Amino acid sequence: MLGQAAEAFGLLASPVRLHMVWALAQGESDVTGLAERVGGALPAVSQHLTKLKLAGLVRSRREGRRQVYYVDDPDIVTVVRLMVGQLTERAEQTGAPVRRLRGAGA
Repeated sequence: MLGQAAEAFGLLASPVRLHMVWALAQGESDVTGLAERVGGALPAVSQHLTKLKLAGLVRSRREGRRQVYYVDDPDIVTVVRLMVGQLTERAEQTGAPVRRLRGAGA
């Protein structure tokens, strides 16, 4: 179990992938919309999504010609929201500037 947890945390250790999971926790998206939300290049976002999907952290479904990605595991959403929320609260308490994530409602 610890090995699997370490693998999941390893994938989330990337700021870009963490931002993507955070954004998807706020609402599902296709790759183009997600790239716009996180400010990433389409090919890079697509590669990150592939890794997250293979690890079981995100899922997708087909809607016509596009793939729609979402986080289907409420525990992953809880962990990410808890961590981001705690860090945001800590930064606000210390007066440190808090950089808001684009399009993620944070």
